[in-house]
Amino acid sequence: MFSNSAFRIFEESINNYHIKDDVNQPFTNPYPEADIDHLLYRKNWIDTVQWHYEDIIRDPEIDPVKALELKRKIDASNQDRTDLVEYIDSYFLNKYQSVQTKVDARINTESPAWAIDRLSILALKIYHMKEEVARTDASDEHLKKCSQKLKILLEQKGDLSSAIDQLLTDIEQGNIFMKTYRQMKMYNDEELNPVLRGQK
Repeated sequence: MFSNSAFRIFEESINNYHIKDDVNQPFTNPYPEADIDHLLYRKNWIDTVQWHYEDIIRDPEIDPVKALELKRKIDASNQDRTDLVEYIDSYFLNKYQSVQTKVDARINTESPAWAIDRLSILALKIYHMKEEVARTDASDEHLKKCSQKLKILLEQKGDLSSAIDQLLTDIEQGNIFMKTYRQMKMYNDEELNPVLRGQK
């Protein structure tokens, strides 16, 4: 199933990141550029780095200048994340371009890539919740709460994985037609963001 393969790649990316556990470490993609696995690995690496950006920026003692610099990095990361989602959707659009959709074909509320985006974030939640469950310096109450949360996250993983695989099957069989809307983010565009436009 596609979701199982994707999740394994997300886990690989997360584990590789945590070898150094440094947001500034160089990125190396082990998969060929033409491969969907390349996009999935890159997508999760962006999510993983941003996860740790979000941790750092919440430090109440952070220097304001460094916080602003980090906010810019988070904005750029969000744009990269959106771009990768659209690249992944392009892969599926190309893969299923010859499928003849049925007359009564439905449209889904989200594209395959945006569902996969949620699976990537879920992989990060599971990794870090497992870390919390394994802590030796936490209270029993904390460990109990985190164990309960981990159980829910794992259940969510199963549900989301099934939903993704069913969506892809329905697209492949013509039961759902694939339609994507480019995100058209406005805040990074010098023509669409009035603050940036005013500085030109």
